[in-house]
Amino acid sequence: MKIAMNDRFISANPVQSQRLAREWSQAELAERASISRAAVSAIEGERLSPSVATALALAAVFECSVEELFGRGGTSQSHESNPAWAWTPRAESSRYWEAEIGRRRLLYPVEAMTLNPTPHDGIWQNGVLRDSGSAAETTLVMASCDPAAGLLAAEYARVSGFRLLVFPRGGRTALELLRQKMVHVAGLHYSTEEAPERNAETARTQFAGDCRLLRVAKWESGIALATDDRSRSAESVARRGLRWAARESGSAARECMDELLGKRHFAGREVNGHAAVAEAVRAGWAEAGVCVRFSADEARLNFLPVRTETLDLCFPAAFQHEPRIQALVRLLRDRACRQFISELPGYDARETGEMLSL
Repeated sequence: MKIAMNDRFISANPVQSQRLAREWSQAELAERASISRAAVSAIEGERLSPSVATALALAAVFECSVEELFGRGGTSQSHESNPAWAWTPRAESSRYWEAEIGRRRLLYPVEAMTLNPTPHDGIWQNGVLRDSGSAAETTLVMASCDPAAGLLAAEYARVSGFRLLVFPRGGRTALELLRQKMVHVAGLHYSTEEAPERNAETARTQFAGDCRLLRVAKWESGIALATDDRSRSAESVARRGLRWAARESGSAARECMDELLGKRHFAGREVNGHAAVAEAVRAGWAEAGVCVRFSADEARLNFLPVRTETLDLCFPAAFQHEPRIQALVRLLRDRACRQFISELPGYDARETGEMLSL
């Protein structure tokens, strides 16, 4: 809706109103906010609610607060029937999945198809959402770097009839997404035999709310090496000045690598996930990398164990009686599922299904 006033048009949409007041085109606003022109068009046409990141970017461009731009709801996500992007897609055209978290419907750009071999729910193209059928109410969303999470998702779908989407993210990133209510569950594995409370401490600090930790397994974390590398100790590998495939800062695997290297210079580059570390070593552009045994075995690499870590799933206490969460708890407590997890290389399922309240 536009209202004529003093020969200029003032838009009822706050983003469009701010843009017109500055006499910017949609393309100019898109460039300034580092989003697509189609996203600007859809937000102004109220066909799409902006993600938190997009709302912050737009508010920064207009030099105002998110509340001033979108009202008390922070973004137009207060229109609960209008889906919003969990995070902004990278391209003008994007396939997406849809899920419901709390009372919000969120769209997720399709990624990690090896973990999520499931058809997309629709397509975002030229500022228009084209639905092909949503399973939002029956979808559980997890952020976790567990390389075997796709296997868990398949078993979850078979047993419960719900759908589990897995987005590969390190522990701190996963917890931040959980705090922002972008996912239902966050995986973390900071706890070790020497520091068994690290998962709980990290969740208390970063999530800062009443939450639960659901035990998945304990697993072996260590160094993946080429098949012809016969190194016998992690300390000798750390001294050799190798090219490393490193996980992102803040991840448990990166913490482990940094502890191994100490003050030695890190040579190499960052990759996303345990499987990516193993693939980098297998392909030859990296000579070493910290990952879990499962990924090293999958890539047929040598593996030097460094420590045993505990993999827990963190979720808000408010979600505890949600049917999708209850289905996940039942699955991890099922004897057949625990047996299956115990058979994965490096996984110990003796505590699988245990719950800790924070």
